[in-house]
Amino acid sequence: MKKGKSEKIVALVAGIFVVLGLTIAFQSAHSTNDEISEKQQSLSKTKLNKLSLPQLSKRVHKNQIVVTIETTAGNIKLKLFNKYAPLAVKNFVKHSQKNYYNGTIFHRVINDFMIQGGDPTGTGTGGASIWRDKNEKIDDGSGFKNEISPNLYNIRGAVSMANAGENTNGSQFFINQNHENSATQLKKSKYPDKIIDAYKKGGNPSLDGNYTVFGQVISGMDVVDKIAAAEVKDNADNSEKSTPVNPDKILKITIDKNS
Repeated sequence: MKKGKSEKIVALVAGIFVVLGLTIAFQSAHSTNDEISEKQQSLSKTKLNKLSLPQLSKRVHKNQIVVTIETTAGNIKLKLFNKYAPLAVKNFVKHSQKNYYNGTIFHRVINDFMIQGGDPTGTGTGGASIWRDKNEKIDDGSGFKNEISPNLYNIRGAVSMANAGENTNGSQFFINQNHENSATQLKKSKYPDKIIDAYKKGGNPSLDGNYTVFGQVISGMDVVDKIAAAEVKDNADNSEKSTPVNPDKILKITIDKNS
């Protein structure tokens, strides 16, 4: 993203938020990031550097779930981090198994930032978690809670839940897509060295601490880039262009490996 430029991701919310079609403004990716997790804040640099960082390897462990998103632009394969984001992973997997995402579009794409999908209405204001109207302890109607882990970050290829504020996760998700990031805005004492290096290859550190990372692309980033490069048109609210003229679709999501 260009300096001084704010972006936004439309996410599921309930009640009046849905009616208003609430959107979220992000900090510039070149601004100082203060929104890292409390646990991350409390860890020393030595402990941060000893953390398991499963996004940095394409290796799939025996207890990890792997899924393939078949789209009109090609296939995207993800590994999911059920150890660190169990609610988000379960929500995504159950929706996928019930064909909830089949035929949905990537309704919001911003090249060199992210692609967003998971809304069955295709408007950016729809969708719900698997617990909506079924389990108020997990989702009281506004969405389920954020799961922020010092083991996971919004690096290039990271898959995260879209939301409209803390603990408002529904069905929408986004894939971090941008290629370049100087990482100069990071509090280097609060990030593992390997993550700082990863951010130099792309990603959105300004989103850390506010959005649940629950997966990582292990193949098909060329497809993500293709979707992100789609022609876009003016949005109804006159915000920055992000609505694709001919949106790519999710055809189906296959669970390749389950824990």
